[in-house]
Amino acid sequence: MPSSVSADWMSLLLVASMLLAGCADTRSTTDPGAPMADDSPTDSTLETEAVGQTGQQADPDGRRMPLGRDVSLLNSVEPPVEASVRSSEAFAQRMLRDSAATRVDNVDAKVDSLLAEMTLEEKVGQMTQLTLSTVSKEAHEDNPTAIRDHELDPEKLRDVVVDHHVGSILNVAGQAFSVGHWAEVMRQIQRTATEETRLGIPVLYGIDAVHGANYTREAVLFPQNQGLAATWNPALAQETAAITARDVRASGIPWNFAPVLDMGREPRWPRLYETFSEDTHLTTVMGLGLLRGYQGPDVSASTRVAATLKHYVGYSAPESGRDRTPARMSDIEMREHHLAPFEAAVEAGAKSIMINSGEVNGVPAHASSYLLQDVLRDELGFEGVAVSDWLDVKKLVNVHHVAANEREATKMAVMAGMDMSMVPTDLSFYDHLLSLVRDGEVPESRINEAVRRILRLKFEVGLFQDPLRGLEQSEQVGSSRDRRVSLQAARESVTLLRNRETDESDEALLPLSDGQDVLVTGPTAHSMQSLHNGWSYTWQGGGAAQNMFPDGRPTLMEAVRERVRPEGMTYVPGATLTAPERMNEAVEAAREADVAVVALGEGAYAETPGNLEDMALPDPQRTLLRRIAETGTPVALVLIQGRPRLLNDTADRPEAILTAYNPGPEGGQALMEVLYGDVNPSGHLPYTYPRSAGNMTTYDRKYSENQDQQGGMSGFTPLFPFGHGLSYTRFDYSDLAVSRDSMTTGALQEGGTVEVHVTVTNDGERRGQDVVQLYLSDLVASVTPSVKELARFAKVDLAPGESTRLSFTLSRDDFSFVGREGRPVVEPGDFRLRVEGLDESIRLTGERVGMENGQGRVSVLSSE
Repeated sequence: MPSSVSADWMSLLLVASMLLAGCADTRSTTDPGAPMADDSPTDSTLETEAVGQTGQQADPDGRRMPLGRDVSLLNSVEPPVEASVRSSEAFAQRMLRDSAATRVDNVDAKVDSLLAEMTLEEKVGQMTQLTLSTVSKEAHEDNPTAIRDHELDPEKLRDVVVDHHVGSILNVAGQAFSVGHWAEVMRQIQRTATEETRLGIPVLYGIDAVHGANYTREAVLFPQNQGLAATWNPALAQETAAITARDVRASGIPWNFAPVLDMGREPRWPRLYETFSEDTHLTTVMGLGLLRGYQGPDVSASTRVAATLKHYVGYSAPESGRDRTPARMSDIEMREHHLAPFEAAVEAGAKSIMINSGEVNGVPAHASSYLLQDVLRDELGFEGVAVSDWLDVKKLVNVHHVAANEREATKMAVMAGMDMSMVPTDLSFYDHLLSLVRDGEVPESRINEAVRRILRLKFEVGLFQDPLRGLEQSEQVGSSRDRRVSLQAARESVTLLRNRETDESDEALLPLSDGQDVLVTGPTAHSMQSLHNGWSYTWQGGGAAQNMFPDGRPTLMEAVRERVRPEGMTYVPGATLTAPERMNEAVEAAREADVAVVALGEGAYAETPGNLEDMALPDPQRTLLRRIAETGTPVALVLIQGRPRLLNDTADRPEAILTAYNPGPEGGQALMEVLYGDVNPSGHLPYTYPRSAGNMTTYDRKYSENQDQQGGMSGFTPLFPFGHGLSYTRFDYSDLAVSRDSMTTGALQEGGTVEVHVTVTNDGERRGQDVVQLYLSDLVASVTPSVKELARFAKVDLAPGESTRLSFTLSRDDFSFVGREGRPVVEPGDFRLRVEGLDESIRLTGERVGMENGQGRVSVLSSE
């Protein structure tokens, strides 16, 4: 019989989790007119507009913190994490060599033994994942901004875990918990699972901890991934993930839904801040750093968690720019860009993936046996768990319309390769899948395959040894060192985009001096929501999050006030995110100031609620900037935002521009320190900052995208290019050299390499960090080549007058591309290497060489 749970609890608040993406070729396998078995459960798919997650959205006007708060600046002179990474590829190779393992012995034998004892009902329960709200007492919603009490409902918990054998629970009940309450929740859930069920199988609990343990109140949060990528420091990213893993495990949770490996190539997409970069190499290297930080060398350790690669694959490239709308791309584009980070992370031992919530080329990823079996399992060799995203089996019916009913959708997703369904608020998946197996429509062998993967993951993370492993570390959560790591990440992420001389002097506007009278204005100047964005204490980063931001952390305005004291600073809001507020007063204050710091950008949002109608910053923000600039007072524009919002006709007005992305709780201090020169900026853009809506092209464009309206090739004119970032010192590049100027493709195939060397010198008067970027251009290819592609990078820290010589090693994969056959190929021809203004060439000769996808097997391809 259908479970009563679904009808009773469908109205509960749906809270945060995650999403995904993919493409394949699957069609409806059931005749919509064919009768179902008499005992088939009722279809619970709702004909309603509520087809996605719900939850309180942040105020579209933004929320400022109260005035007069007691804040302080963190004293952290020496960075806790080494700033230098000498070679991105060397770092990546180290991550691949030291792929995650487990110290739990004889996992496969233990899995097989347990699986042999399980009934069909117990197996299907393991494939079912429900949100915490389904086993909780109903929350009181009288004041959604209040920090609420939470309590589990023992009867609901037994119904789900004991009677229906549910093997996985996720999420929070609307807002972050204290680490102590997490311990209470986990003890009750695991006690029920291990003591009241026949086989005592622990529950696999999962959470979205995407920039720190963002659903544990005491945990220190970090910059969002986009900001981490702007540091170009994968070792620092690895450390933030290691802290996150410890804090998540200290909350009793062994499974994290991160890292996001979606490519950030669509600037309109509302989840852009969750991605690393538009570039494949940067995304791959930073993703490997996070993966290693989460899983470590032993995923069963009390400080580590199983990671989830999301959202496999193509989710981040919607044609409309709107979340969960169709992506259309060639197989070459998919493999060249979107698949590559997943491939590397699978090789590095990732334990699970989350499936794309959208569709690619007309096929939802959850219905794609091509993506989930042919590519993921057969080509990439992935052996872990494939979990759905929120509601995505139901969405095959009411969003994608590839299944006539939920029973058919369940069969479609399971047979395509989904191992676990994030249902997440009822037992419909459990009921339908049981019926499908009993009716012979889904073979039990497929159930065994999925459950074997789930049980293996539970053994690997040590749940059977100790389902509460990690709780003993609660005292370490939120340590002072964690704060210093967060501050270092924020400091290294801040990117100086422009620093012009002012009319009053021949010196650049920044850094500011303590003696200047400064106006601070703009909607993000006093906003913790803007510094954090979504996935911060609540899904959307609004509501109760406003009351959960850590005490004592300054906003930008407060950090400036702490630096120059109240008598040296004037603060006037000037505008909200969407409307003027005391704008005339801000303009008058600008006339009296020596410099105006104008902080613009975005508030907090996540997923679909962050969809845009216009990429430009709202007109009131641009009007504030224009009017302040028209006073003649020099302007330092600070952008705090999750996407590169367009400045349009105000773009050229500020003398200086800093972008901070979403730097997290220490971002206010980090921004102030860069503005005043206490920190020399070292961030570099992880994306191309567009000048206009008509030209939002990525840096690795095709040559045809350079065309201009006059018939020339100067049409690519971004506001700021990918990889751009200024410093308060000067760096000189010299002596670019390659170890050879020619090589055969056969020698490359046999393991030959090209060594590239370059010298970097700090030619300025203060210590600074720079990001050394090596680009490779294939000048002629059978598939139209990119103008250039990032091949390697390094981050160096140099004292004044100090030089260092860097060496990069290029191998076969660096000279390959996805050919017309859909396989990687290396072709003879000329290549150009570039570092800053230097360039060298290398010529490949010989045969055209191709490899099988995911196999590395060699074949000589005939010329076309």
